[in-house]
Amino acid sequence: MDYLRRMQVERPVLYWVALLVAFWLAFRLVLFVAALILGPFGLPSWAPIVVVLGVLVVVARRQQGSR
Repeated sequence: MDYLRRMQVERPVLYWVALLVAFWLAFRLVLFVAALILGPFGLPSWAPIVVVLGVLVVVARRQQGSR
């Protein structure tokens, strides 16, 4: 964690690029897992994206409600 804070101060561009790539990879991994789970049901190809975004919205709303 200390390494990330130091990198954020010393090399902010590299830090933000690494953070963006990490979020993109995590999103792709979650989409892949959702597609594996929803695949046998014969849903359209956009269904995993809708499910993942719906879960993200529910999590965000719960976090807003707890404050």
